[in-house]
Amino acid sequence: MIDTHCHLDASRFDPDRDSVVARAWEAGLHGILIPAVGPETWEPLLELPRRDARIQVGLGIHPQFLPDLPAEDDGLHLERLDALLAQGGAVAVGECGLDGPSVTGAPLERQVAVLRGHLALARKHGLPVLMHCHRLHPALIDLLKTEPWPDAGILMHSYSGGAELARFYIQKGCHFSFAGPVTWAKARKPLDALRVIPPERLVAETDSPDQAPTPFRGQRSEPGYLPHILAGMAHVLDEPVDVLAQRTTENARRLFREAFPPPSR
Repeated sequence: MIDTHCHLDASRFDPDRDSVVARAWEAGLHGILIPAVGPETWEPLLELPRRDARIQVGLGIHPQFLPDLPAEDDGLHLERLDALLAQGGAVAVGECGLDGPSVTGAPLERQVAVLRGHLALARKHGLPVLMHCHRLHPALIDLLKTEPWPDAGILMHSYSGGAELARFYIQKGCHFSFAGPVTWAKARKPLDALRVIPPERLVAETDSPDQAPTPFRGQRSEPGYLPHILAGMAHVLDEPVDVLAQRTTENARRLFREAFPPPSR
């Protein structure tokens, strides 16, 4: 099992981060991908894979953090991101994307411009994109209809856009990741989408520390809860959990170009 989206560097893990990681390995995980949310985290994150190859990282600017960054520095941040990606060590660009609730602090025009910069860097460095989209799917679809596509692909993180929107992203070649909501009692749209996604485009995540699966909903999530999410996905797809776990792991390894080491025998 590989958790393809886990904010393990979040402050909510400061009291017990080592224990959280230990529980993840004990739960059967073989890899964790940590996406950056802002420029101040880039260098510290790049240190992690050097210590443990089971932990890999993506570098980018989360749209929810743009209101905290001066707009006049966007170009400088993207230049620095370019330089860091050129040095190697990151397996993806992101987390980046569009976020509707953040528009008041970061207008859509700015969010789109910054996302264009991330997509250009993904094309330049041959890396997949970790795409966040919340309440702005029409704007993202408009952008992706005109923007050159990254050869390494786009992963729709914690996808919740429903089946109809998913068909556009499927046609464009996107991968999809699902988190805790697939286990929630009243979830509908992510379950409908899950059923139409090609098996080879499907991966799993916890989005820790957010979106904890049942029976931990409302608590801090952690990567060791990934088996609960895979069980929820398997239930929707009516297939054995171990089969889905193996397939999503293979899909993740392929998407991230074998960055995660195979499990020791």
